[in-house]
Amino acid sequence: MKDAVAGLFEQALDQLISQGIIDAADRKPVQIENTRDPAHGDLATNVAMMHAKAAKMAPRTLAELVLEQLPQSDSVQSTEIAGPGFINIRLAKGAAFEPVIRCLTEHHQFGFHQATNERVQVEFVSANPTGPLHVGHGRGAAYGATLVNLLKARGHQVEAEYYVNDAGRQMNILAVSVFIRYLEHTGESVVFPSAGYQGDYISELGATLFQHAGNSLQVSYDALLAGVPNDSEETKDTHIDGLIQNTKESLGDDWLKPFDLALTAILDDIKDDLSEFGADFDEWFSEKSLVTSGEIDQAIATLEERGHLYEQGGAIWFRSTDFGDDKDRVVRRDNGETTYFASDIAYIANKFSRGFDRIIYVWGADHHGYIVRIKAAAQALGFDPERLTIRLVQFAILYKDGERLQMSTRSGSFVTLRELRDDVGRDACRYFYVMRKADQHLDFDLSLATSQSKDNPVYYIQYAHARICRVFEGLEGQPFDEQRGLDHLTSLVTQEELDLATAIGRFPEVVSKAAASLEAHVICYYLQDLAADFHRWYNGTRLLVDDMDVRDARLALAKAVQTVIRNGLDLLGVSSPRSM
Repeated sequence: MKDAVAGLFEQALDQLISQGIIDAADRKPVQIENTRDPAHGDLATNVAMMHAKAAKMAPRTLAELVLEQLPQSDSVQSTEIAGPGFINIRLAKGAAFEPVIRCLTEHHQFGFHQATNERVQVEFVSANPTGPLHVGHGRGAAYGATLVNLLKARGHQVEAEYYVNDAGRQMNILAVSVFIRYLEHTGESVVFPSAGYQGDYISELGATLFQHAGNSLQVSYDALLAGVPNDSEETKDTHIDGLIQNTKESLGDDWLKPFDLALTAILDDIKDDLSEFGADFDEWFSEKSLVTSGEIDQAIATLEERGHLYEQGGAIWFRSTDFGDDKDRVVRRDNGETTYFASDIAYIANKFSRGFDRIIYVWGADHHGYIVRIKAAAQALGFDPERLTIRLVQFAILYKDGERLQMSTRSGSFVTLRELRDDVGRDACRYFYVMRKADQHLDFDLSLATSQSKDNPVYYIQYAHARICRVFEGLEGQPFDEQRGLDHLTSLVTQEELDLATAIGRFPEVVSKAAASLEAHVICYYLQDLAADFHRWYNGTRLLVDDMDVRDARLALAKAVQTVIRNGLDLLGVSSPRSM
């Protein structure tokens, strides 16, 4: 309907251009928006305000001329000029219910269209495989998975990717932590390093390694401590690094046994966890592959060829300050080892080599400082940094019985994402994680998430869907005639019914806005408002009246609400139960 109304105003502009009132070169596209207050009509446009300056007249004066040239239409009941020059539009009753007809015609596809050939990659979660996913990771998982759904709904070709940090110091700390727990099973007396990974899962992995290897990997723990600084708050990092170095030298090629066992077990657990959460990935990309394929060396060589590197203090530095960064960054240390940032640079080159038109990163808010350097690297490699979109997600803070729960993987004191799902259910997890703007603080209230009341937004929305299902299941011998309902929509005369029809018509626009702005919470706000409108109408209106024309018209409206709720919840990865 918006497109049709916009077409009427485009025709009015054509007339004003032909009369010389507006210059064709100054013409701007007509924008039609839903009004915020039904008292102001159904739609509004700022077309006069957009053209007033170029036409050298007051916006309200130009608005009067626009309306004089506006073609007659059966879809438009009335227009009026408001405020500084807005034009409010009230649709004819039949036109107001056009979204209901379209919704029941398109059904599962309502709100999902606008095909495009743009290839988009969304990389999200990408937590180090050093332990189970905790509730802090859940928000990025829910947000990223919803972005994938939104972009697909708008016709983009989308690939979801998880970047597996299976190389580097953190993985070495994990492997040595598991190996020390293994040594306990061989009878060695050990003192677990304070910088090691704690938690029952490390002990379990140590036991598993012992089951597989027996005593074949046993070494003297005292030998591993040779030349290693004592473990203290000041020296804990050098202590763990020394243990890693000595363990690698003692085990030789067998070092890969604790390393691979820990990586495989934890990564498999992460994959299962995310799949159960409804976050699926097309690619699990290995950081280690960037090393073995030579892509890190190639990326460094490319930067060298382009004159973006220099040597200082035996290290190789990237001139990221040339691209707006606050300081230059090391890509190769003085010992010859490449940095994490070098891997990031190679990963950017790899992404672009796969032909994506747009690349979206979903990072935790603690990575804010990485944005400039990543875009700097892309530009230095010769890629357009505007093709990179980085969204930051604040970690959610979980509260239980008024107390904040800790989420530290290293200390082993954390609530896993799986435990949270067991407590409140997948639906509440997915919804609560995305119901606020991603870069805003989020307190996850367990009590609210499990309550069955209108204060719990996901319950309130699902209850609206279940209510409608119950109505249709109770029709018994008088089945719903959808065509009769659609033919008699004009028999719906209450403001609540007109509001519902208008709200249904907003859904495609809301999906489009959410996908364009990458703001998943917009869907939540919309569904909460739609559910509130429905409950208000349902509580004050008898749907199953004797007049079958009115009955089926009301049922058609209810079915359209049901369809939109289901489509919206699908985008959020939330189920639409038939009963509650």
